[in-house]
Amino acid sequence: MRSKSWLVLFLAACLLLLPSASPAQQYEPSVGQPGKDVIWVPTDEKLVEAMLDLAKVTPGDFLIDLGSGDGRIVIAAAKHGARALGVEYNSDMVALSRRNAEKAGVAQKASFEQADIFEIDLSKATVITMYLLQHLNLRLRPSILKLKPGTRVVSHAFDMGDWEADQTVQKEGRTAYLWIVPARVEGSWAWKTDNSTAELTLTQKFQKISGTLNGNGITNPILNGDQISFTAGNSKYSGRVIGNTIEGTVQSGGNTQNWHATLR
Repeated sequence: MRSKSWLVLFLAACLLLLPSASPAQQYEPSVGQPGKDVIWVPTDEKLVEAMLDLAKVTPGDFLIDLGSGDGRIVIAAAKHGARALGVEYNSDMVALSRRNAEKAGVAQKASFEQADIFEIDLSKATVITMYLLQHLNLRLRPSILKLKPGTRVVSHAFDMGDWEADQTVQKEGRTAYLWIVPARVEGSWAWKTDNSTAELTLTQKFQKISGTLNGNGITNPILNGDQISFTAGNSKYSGRVIGNTIEGTVQSGGNTQNWHATLR
């Protein structure tokens, strides 16, 4: 009996000395491991910072990282003071990211969700980051273009096809692309002048616009998020697109007047 009791105590002590068998605690990702849509290759920390700088992330932002991996972009954004959400399909990666956020002291601002990147609600994001593949970017593009004008989108390495980036940056041979979601302005806009009704006709391809005012071509047309400006003759127009209206000012001959246009 004594020998059996001793053996039981010995085995119990050995079990206490064994490391935890929890998969989440033991999980260590490996570069190149397969995922649902892409393999996992982490973004270099220097490029992470360059991406956040490119998007001009501030404490007022809500960033969503699509395919967040080990959470490094989300955690870096939280260190900038922003609220950030990582969307990752691999549940082990999600658990790892949460631990990393705890270690970094930003768990209150950095959260992670196990989900499909094509099913997540992006509508509240002011910044979206991703390191996917071009064909995945193109699948996401229609949803991104429906977001609030001015939403910033940054992609590591892969572009969006014929939607040209507004800006690019390179860091140690790696490229990051920035797009600013443009307002929808294509169509005919009208407003009253002193003597008649002015009509602005715009064509649009993403953030690139062109058009005419009362049949005459406009110059220097710029669309940046919800901000629009152009020159017609000696008059410079600038305004903010708010749904089916544009509100702004027109400067001409040293005078400035309010400008309010409505989409027909």
